[in-house]
Order: sequence, then C-alpha cells, then structure tokens
Amino acid sequence: AFCNVKTGMPRAVDPHEPQNLADACAEMGLEHIVVTSVDRDDLADGGAGQFVKVIEALRRTTPNTTIEILTPDFRNKHEAAVEAIVAARPDVYNHNLETVPRLYPTIRPGARYYASLRLLETVKRLDPSIFTKSGIMLGLGEERLEVHQVMDDMRSADIDFLTMGQYLRPTPKHAPVAEFVTPQAFKAYAAIARAKGFLQVASSPLTRSSYHAGDDFAQMRAAREAALAKAARKDTV
Repeated sequence: AFCNVKTGMPRAVDPHEPQNLADACAEMGLEHIVVTSVDRDDLADGGAGQFVKVIEALRRTTPNTTIEILTPDFRNKHEAAVEAIVAARPDVYNHNLETVPRLYPTIRPGARYYASLRLLETVKRLDPSIFTKSGIMLGLGEERLEVHQVMDDMRSADIDFLTMGQYLRPTPKHAPVAEFVTPQAFKAYAAIARAKGFLQVASSPLTRSSYHAGDDFAQMRAAREAALAKAARKDTV
C-alpha cells in the first residue's frame, strides 16, 4: 500500500553476499552501516541467517564500523529469527511500525501491529544493550492522539529511538497522501516524544529511517552514556 518495491519470486540467497558487503563497507571506509532486506517469507528462517552472516562478516572485516539492521517482521517465525540476530550483536536493531494500528488493514495489510511491537520488545529482553529503533510515516490519515498512543506503546516496549517522517506517494497505485503535516507539527511531536523518554527522536517532513543514521547513533549513544553517568552519581550520593 505504501512501498514501491515490487513483489515476485526472489532468487536464492547469495552465499557470497555477506563478505562482498563487508568488503565494500571496508573499501568505502564506512563508520556506520545500515543493513536491510526485502521480506523473505519464502525462507525457513525469514532471512535471519543472512543477517547474522552479514553482521559476522562486518565484525571480521571492518571491526570499527557500527552496525544497524532494519529487518522485516519475520512473520510467524520472529522469536527464533530475533534470537539468532541478537546473538550476533548488532549495535542497533530497527523495525518500523510504519503507521498507527487503525490504518494497518489498508496500509500494512500483511502485518500485525502488536507482533511488530513484540519483536522489538524481544530484542530488549534478550539483550538490553542493543539500541532499538522504530519509525512511523505521518500524513496517512492518522489522528494526533493515535500518534501519541504509538509513542506510549513504543516506550512500553523500551524502544530507544523514534523516527517520524512525511509519507510521500510513490505512484498513483499506492495509498494517497491524506495530509501534508507541517514542520511545526513535526516539532511538536518530537517534543512530546522526548518528554516520553526516547533517547533519540528524528521528526521532520524529510526524516527517513536510515537518513543520517550514523549521526543519530552517535547522539543516541552519548545520551545513554550521559543517563548512565547521571544514575551512577545518584547512587554514590
């Protein structure tokens, strides 16, 4: 309904992809990398094994690069998939909720809002040191209080980083834009999100999940370190 990636019969997983990706990352000197994939519901593990191999290849080849992954929901197999990926220890685990639950039947008809929340909650339960991240698109017809509720749901799942950006219709066949949200409204949402306790918030019409991800990661890590230092000072008083 919103994504411009065409569906079809995917090819077999490339066994050379993990090392090829790691070599490219090293050659470009990337300090932070975002690794994502299309849905691979045709695979027994949903593609989780390939994420693991990519993370391992990156750690071997370019150990100073921080790693952020953006995964699908691993439909019907998310527990085992997430366990495998968390064991490989990416620095950031991102899975986007995309919109408010009321709009899922039209915007994300093949997905389940609370299953996506549970996926991110599972990451934190398995390894609290991994930063979790999720994002939503605005302008699809959501109401202000619905956005606030999504923020609350994310914080209940201990999600660290929230991104919010304007939905733009990729083709006339996709869901129409219901509203162009003003920059002022994005700023207001950001202020509310910070007050709710997110470590990092990116909220503007042009915000995208992986845009400026490296800078955002550095700020989020600094925010966590500052919070831990503050807590330590309180403990010593």
